[in-house]
Amino acid sequence: MSTLSLSIVLRQGSGDPQRPNAYRISRPYGTLRTSRRAERATCMKRILIIEDDRDIVELVRYNLANEGFQVNAAFDGSSGLNTLKKTPPDLLLLDLMLPRLSGLDICREVRRDDSLNRLPILMLTARGEEADRVVGLEMGADDYVTKPFSPRELLARVKASMRRANRPSSALPELFTLDDISINFTTMELTRAGEPVTLTTQEFKVLKFFVQNQDRVVSREELLNEVWGYRNYPSTRTVDNHILRLRQKLEKDPAHPLHFKTVHGTGYKFVR
Repeated sequence: MSTLSLSIVLRQGSGDPQRPNAYRISRPYGTLRTSRRAERATCMKRILIIEDDRDIVELVRYNLANEGFQVNAAFDGSSGLNTLKKTPPDLLLLDLMLPRLSGLDICREVRRDDSLNRLPILMLTARGEEADRVVGLEMGADDYVTKPFSPRELLARVKASMRRANRPSSALPELFTLDDISINFTTMELTRAGEPVTLTTQEFKVLKFFVQNQDRVVSREELLNEVWGYRNYPSTRTVDNHILRLRQKLEKDPAHPLHFKTVHGTGYKFVR
């Protein structure tokens, strides 16, 4: 990105008085850079941002528009969900703390909808505790940015999420069987002894990665990079939590797993 004379400062009292972190733009926006106009015409990937802080919305809109994205916005959870269902975007930027309907509720609703459950979701939040990040990811978010953030970092994460969403999948059989388990990765359906088993979107992604990398030891860091899409996640415990839940749902004896094996000091290995 070319340098932008935008300064981002924290201020008190913007929007919700309980949310001190907000953005102020130091001067009015300029016009879109000429070099990006042709790119806008050819790409026009659509991004919806659901965020109640209008300063943040305008900052994000300006930077993404200069990179060739079409950006629409909603300022509360209820209208955002209606907009999302009426005109599905290519990526959703979703604040966690929203009036009328929370970001977590929206994320949960999206992942339950068969027509939307593959939509990339990038969560924005001022709450930086690890527990909140993990909850967002486990609800089905693909990535997480904690406020205050730099426009450059946000743009990089948006592009990474887009690349992952458009990446062609490695060849997988239409149905994959494991003991008494049948998995359909296309419809994201899993049964065990004929009974349906519910997996989150992220659990399916982890399972798919293991199936595509059978009998190979993979580190927690590799899983974070390949499944979550970034290298420097603050903690690898979210990987361990996902493996634990997959064992509980798929292993006959989760305490002594036959398929999701721990390789001490290295990571995990999936054995059929």
